[in-house]
Amino acid sequence: MGEGDQLVQRFEANRPRLRGVAYRMLGSLSDADDAVQEAWLRLSRAGAGGVDNLDGWLTTVVARVCLDVLRSRNVRRETSLEAHIPDLVIGPDDRTTGPETEALPGRRLRAYSFLPTRTISPDSTRSLTRRLNALR
Repeated sequence: MGEGDQLVQRFEANRPRLRGVAYRMLGSLSDADDAVQEAWLRLSRAGAGGVDNLDGWLTTVVARVCLDVLRSRNVRRETSLEAHIPDLVIGPDDRTTGPETEALPGRRLRAYSFLPTRTISPDSTRSLTRRLNALR
């Protein structure tokens, strides 16, 4: 296995955590994925030769990319025409261990509470209620 393949494996091992960091900063899955992709591009250009702590380096890069995105939003004064409903993240990526994952079920419930239930159909409301009960 070459050095490039090892770098890809190390990055992919960090991807769920980096995506979580970016999502918490940006509030959007698509923006979070873009930030993680930008971190990969910077890593592939720079290489990991002089990096002692790749996890920390990647986290720093993702955080800086997110801050750049947030600054550019302020400069362009981007505002949504609709009420912002955060993306709901429920999936196999949440199965990691650590203190942040122990708090996730409560965060998911709070995220669901933002949904405007009066604008969704009764079937969707029932489905939502079943999912909330399954998380408890």
